[in-house]
Amino acid sequence: MAVSLYTSRVVLATLGVEDYGLYNVVGSIVSMFTFISMAMGNGTNRFITYALGKGDQQELKDVVGASFVIHGSLAIFILILAETLGLWFLHYKMVIPEGRMYVAEWVFQFSVIACMVSIISVPFDAMIIAHEKMGAFAFMSILDAILKLLIVYLIQVADYDKLFFYAALILCVNLLDFLLYQLYCFKNFEEARKIKLTNKYSQFKEMKTFVGWSLVGNLASVGYTQGLNLLLNIFFGPAINAARGVAVQVQNAVRGFVKNFQTAVNPQIVKCYASDDYSRLHFLVYSSSKFSFYLLYSLVLPIAIEAESILGLWLSEVPEGAVLFTILTLLILLIDPLSNPIDTANQATGTIRTYQIVEGGSLLLIIPVAYIVLKLGGQPYTVFIVQMIIMYIVQILRLFLVCHKIQMSKREYVRKVLRPVSIVTLVSAIIPVAFHILLPHNIINTFIILLLAIFSVLICSYCLGLTGNERQLILLKVRQLTARLPF
Repeated sequence: MAVSLYTSRVVLATLGVEDYGLYNVVGSIVSMFTFISMAMGNGTNRFITYALGKGDQQELKDVVGASFVIHGSLAIFILILAETLGLWFLHYKMVIPEGRMYVAEWVFQFSVIACMVSIISVPFDAMIIAHEKMGAFAFMSILDAILKLLIVYLIQVADYDKLFFYAALILCVNLLDFLLYQLYCFKNFEEARKIKLTNKYSQFKEMKTFVGWSLVGNLASVGYTQGLNLLLNIFFGPAINAARGVAVQVQNAVRGFVKNFQTAVNPQIVKCYASDDYSRLHFLVYSSSKFSFYLLYSLVLPIAIEAESILGLWLSEVPEGAVLFTILTLLILLIDPLSNPIDTANQATGTIRTYQIVEGGSLLLIIPVAYIVLKLGGQPYTVFIVQMIIMYIVQILRLFLVCHKIQMSKREYVRKVLRPVSIVTLVSAIIPVAFHILLPHNIINTFIILLLAIFSVLICSYCLGLTGNERQLILLKVRQLTARLPF
């Protein structure tokens, strides 16, 4: 997270607002096609984890073989789609600064290759996560961050066009990540060493049905992320994309703080369903929702309160609108730790049609509603307001769609998750917000308020947001950690 925030600062300063916005918006064209890859990734993760949960080695090999056939075909399909529809959109619909179309085309092509690599690597990523090899996952994440830190240095000293050079180096990192994931899987997992490109119809049919319905939800996901980026470009130009790019960088860095925590929990949720262990499944949904929310909020609250000061210290040039965009995207992000366990539990059941239709259809409303608001004269920040309202409504719908499928009580979910989360959210904000209003704005007071907000969330989470058993568990872990210290 620290490296990500630092590199974003230097990249923005080195590329400039216009080129930074251009990189974000051109890459978003390719990202629009990755909703298919995201759906395939969800399907591959679910089927590999489910097979492991059942302990069926033959089914595991069939799933891995089928996933390589499907992902290879998908990569070719996206290449064709990007080189036709994507190029047309780049040339005829995008607002590209004069004289930068040549570089924009190269950035686009690099993004296409990176997209194809990410699609082909999905089965390898899924195997590592399903086997819960989080050490390898952590190592790769840290290595990726270090390499991107090196890129920051290289683009500062390069004599080439900096945007072109930056996009090319990012692609090289993606290729290296793919190679390392592949080598690790070949070394550690039998199903990776003995891949048989299966033509088993029943396996293809089951995965195809699952993925087909997953496309609805993932199309909506791309719609309310990259689609909003394109809307802002069309209505306000690339400078606004730079402001949103800054907000998204902060959002992604903060999200990464808890994403890996939930990545470690997700395969356990699927395996519990596969083995009919509903009691532990409910425990994992409740606990992972709360713990990940508290972790996330311990960063969201201080950053949101002191967003202006933080961005001013972080960036040499803060794009107009970036402060407000950052606050709003962080508030939207708070839904993630609550929605992910429910999504994972639903995927574990394998019956996702109704869920995806309702969830995806509702989320897709973000783009047309945002378009109407902008057409009526709305300011750039209004698209985030639209996104926030619809996403919080969708979370309520998720509960009504999933709870009965996993035999989980909605009343218990409200009592064990939503009530403590709401109490912690409101109570922990009172003191740091009051200090922010009352104290003069300077770097010392900013530092004080940041620490105050973090400790406020942690203390309120421990005292008001956890059960007695959960507090005992935390105390036990703290004792175990302190016992290992050399002093």
